[in-house]
Amino acid sequence: MVDRTHLVPKHTGCSILPCTPLFSRLLRFAHQRPPGPCIHDVRTAQTRTHIDLLTDVLALRVVIYDALPPSAIAALHRQEEIYIAVIAAGGYEYAVAVLAILAICAAAVPITPALPVEEAVYFIQKSRAALILTSMPENSKGEALESRIRATTPTSARPNPQDFTHLSIGPALMNKALKPEDILVSSNRYLDENAPAIVIFTSGTTGPPKGAVMRRAYVSDHALAVADHYALTPNDRILHVLPVHHATGVGISFFPFLISGAAIEFRSGSFDERWMWERWRAGVDDHDASSPRLTFFSGVPTIYMRMRRYYQLHLSKRPQKELRGYEAGAKQFRACLCGTSALPRPLEEFWRGLLGKRILQRYGATEFGAVFKAGLEDGDVPEGSVGETEPGVEIKLGGSLNAEEGEVLVKSPHMFSKYLYDPEATAKAHDEDGFFRTGDIARRTGKYYHILGRASLDIIKSGGYKISALDIEREIIALPYIAEVMVVGVADEEFGQRVAALVSLRDEELTPAYFLNHGNERFALTIADLRGELRQRLSGYKMPTLLRIVEGELPKTVTGKVQKNVLGPKFFPGDWEGCGDVQRWEGKELVVARL
Repeated sequence: MVDRTHLVPKHTGCSILPCTPLFSRLLRFAHQRPPGPCIHDVRTAQTRTHIDLLTDVLALRVVIYDALPPSAIAALHRQEEIYIAVIAAGGYEYAVAVLAILAICAAAVPITPALPVEEAVYFIQKSRAALILTSMPENSKGEALESRIRATTPTSARPNPQDFTHLSIGPALMNKALKPEDILVSSNRYLDENAPAIVIFTSGTTGPPKGAVMRRAYVSDHALAVADHYALTPNDRILHVLPVHHATGVGISFFPFLISGAAIEFRSGSFDERWMWERWRAGVDDHDASSPRLTFFSGVPTIYMRMRRYYQLHLSKRPQKELRGYEAGAKQFRACLCGTSALPRPLEEFWRGLLGKRILQRYGATEFGAVFKAGLEDGDVPEGSVGETEPGVEIKLGGSLNAEEGEVLVKSPHMFSKYLYDPEATAKAHDEDGFFRTGDIARRTGKYYHILGRASLDIIKSGGYKISALDIEREIIALPYIAEVMVVGVADEEFGQRVAALVSLRDEELTPAYFLNHGNERFALTIADLRGELRQRLSGYKMPTLLRIVEGELPKTVTGKVQKNVLGPKFFPGDWEGCGDVQRWEGKELVVARL
């Protein structure tokens, strides 16, 4: 049957948005009176409404279209896949750029500004980006990338590298706002919700980063699913401090709040716990109209750890009246969220006491979003659980739908469509029944799930036992003098693997006094001390037999992840017996490796 759109002229124009659920909702919010805030950018101190946002999206779309090479424009007319890279930190420029790319019916490839040029080249070439958009602070990097790509040898993937160009986002913004009634949504057919919208690169823990292609439904239906789960409304406001090239920063903290009409307050740059506490306090200060009340915050364990440390070292010593202002700031949220990795128990308990509610944890991955979540009113979630299965998602543990423990295998309506230009890796990522292989081990208790860790990194096989590194980490981090811990398996001839713990110690100021003189004038942790503390908490075969202490925080990725596959070999190398910083336990004997 012939569709009416085949019989009439195409409905397009400079003020006409494509027919997609995302743009339809944004335009409806633009018609609301009085207009509410949509994006607040802390870096530029600018607040923009929905009509401001759509006006700038339409303006930037024209600039992008004019800059695209003829081959890319022809491909768009044929409804083929075109990818456009964006190098921008979280903020207004980022939001406009991503939406303008979607409005041109292409797919956005967010790239972190933290990457040096040579590393960014990989992501440009891997995605075969037609051009690159950069925020004002990243313009010099964009120019360097343009020169670098143009100097490459033509290939079948990029036959005309001279066509590649760089555009600065800023000059196209801050236009005089259109009237909402002047913006239309196309009467053409709805865009294919299966087509690419966003490419999110994996962290590359098992090889070079792979580009997970998220469908257009990811920015609409998936975003609405998240918004419904957290009951988001236009009255909500999230403080967004996470990277916007990562699944959480895009799929949890950006599109769901955008599609629900809530306000997004972007604060990019290096994390500053002092600023964060001051912003939280300002949200409940009736005299500070420039800092509205916040209702949502999303962080990773590292953020919550640093904020707890600042509270204990600095805020807790202030006068009670002043301290109550900061504590009220922490209590203003409808919910605080945590992803990437599980919160250690002492950290979770601290924040529960301060917030008056639990931090909501979840489990997911770049390729399929969050499939286990705790709800706003779910007070029955067991300690350490990441919640229950998201509606519409099918889960197997190991090879069975009824198993209570095993690798998490996922089928979700919001799964990625493919790894970009890598059909072999896409096929290998699934089992014979089409379930995505996560590589994570979970245990189910009733309807709730506990993550035991990565099958390849967090399951240690020692002396015939299969041991969860996360179980050991939970007990070590509960000790009052431990700041952070990472437990890994280290190859051993006798046991197969040894249990090795890498720890950092808390500031002396925060360490209970009776630990400060533990056989030495100044506290020093030995593996004998550690094992003695754990004796009532862990079975003997789970006890660490290797210990190494580092100063400061454990090294992490920009998303706050501790990469065990990198740090394990670094701190416990194959020749660890010659490393003077590694302590070894042999029976009742403490052996300190010597150089």
